Amino acid sequence: MKFVIVLVALFAVAFANDVEIVRLDSEVGPESFQYGFETSDGTSADAKGVLKNVGTDEEAISVQGAYKFVGDDGVTYEVKYVADENGFQPQGAHLPVAPEA
Repeated sequence: MKFVIVLVALFAVAFANDVEIVRLDSEVGPESFQYGFETSDGTSADAKGVLKNVGTDEEAISVQGAYKFVGDDGVTYEVKYVADENGFQPQGAHLPVAPEA
């Protein structure tokens, strides 16, 4: 359901700004998913997720993905991330890096 809401929101934003969707694909299964999209303004996102340890107390979803967009300053920003039982872990040249412990 959340996936449908995201797609509808994406279409609404695209049409409001005269931005066209140039690629849109998705595959959703009971224990995994993947999706990707790209718009004519340079925005894109891709992600895939899998349910780990199915049926156990340690069941968790693990997602790997990336997104990019062109900022108001004309710079293209890209974020690659992992989201799993250890939290959301983004990486990008424009993001601060936590000091080593």
